[in-house]
Amino acid sequence: MSSRDNDCLHRFVFERSDVRGELVHLDASWQAVLERKDYPAPVRELLGQALVAATLLSATIKIDGFLQLQLRGEGPLSLLLVEVTAQRTLRALAHWGGEVPVAPLPEQVGKARLMLTIDPGTGGERYQGLVAIEEASLTATLENYFRQSEQLDTRLWLAADAERACGMLLQRLPGRDVDAADWEHDVCLGDTISADELLHLPTRELLRRLYHEQDVRLFEAEPVSFRCSCSSERIATMLRGLGYDEVQDILEEQGNVSVNCEFCAQLYSFDRVDVERLFAAADQPEVPHTRH
Repeated sequence: MSSRDNDCLHRFVFERSDVRGELVHLDASWQAVLERKDYPAPVRELLGQALVAATLLSATIKIDGFLQLQLRGEGPLSLLLVEVTAQRTLRALAHWGGEVPVAPLPEQVGKARLMLTIDPGTGGERYQGLVAIEEASLTATLENYFRQSEQLDTRLWLAADAERACGMLLQRLPGRDVDAADWEHDVCLGDTISADELLHLPTRELLRRLYHEQDVRLFEAEPVSFRCSCSSERIATMLRGLGYDEVQDILEEQGNVSVNCEFCAQLYSFDRVDVERLFAAADQPEVPHTRH
């Protein structure tokens, strides 16, 4: 694969039809996720697909905040959580217990639901959408969500292995009267792509192979990277939310309060002095601004 396609997102449009597309390749960013935990192959594949899907979907909306996909279930795989910011930084994790089978999605997660959260940032109202896990794959689940909840035709092709995670999205442009035959033609050609091609072909070669008879405009790539948004300040806020008495109980039992970020493995430790300081700061009344 061309180095230019490593950890990047490409947008493209079909010049003679109102259909847009995106291709994403995650390499070092995907490896950064895998370094944090040793995921079994079925969990790793699904987590990579979810991370690719979230990255693709984040590029279809204008936000200053983040997009989050969260899958919670009662089966062997109990949690998938991926988050992509407007700056194309991402993080992801999964929880599982016992053996996760190589099987359709409902058998892996049991009774479950997928939540899509969009935080627009800059004081905007957060949006959340829910969909039950009934389809055989994450791809079909997300496509069904967009078809029913957003009334927006969207198709996804997702692939992930131990080295990289990649995917493609096609979507009818909102507010446009897209010719049904054009849409079906573009989708049918997309359906000929294999997981191996998604994972290993450079963007230009992949588009040429799929759509060589069409006029496709490819835009400049956007870089994608792993980055965790955890911080001492956020952990301190979380501890304040637990309450002084509960944090004191942890101190008595353990000698200090240690919090390990599951996304990036960063360890945050608070001793007795730290705890007293953060709760004292929370109790300080706000001083009104005085204008002279």
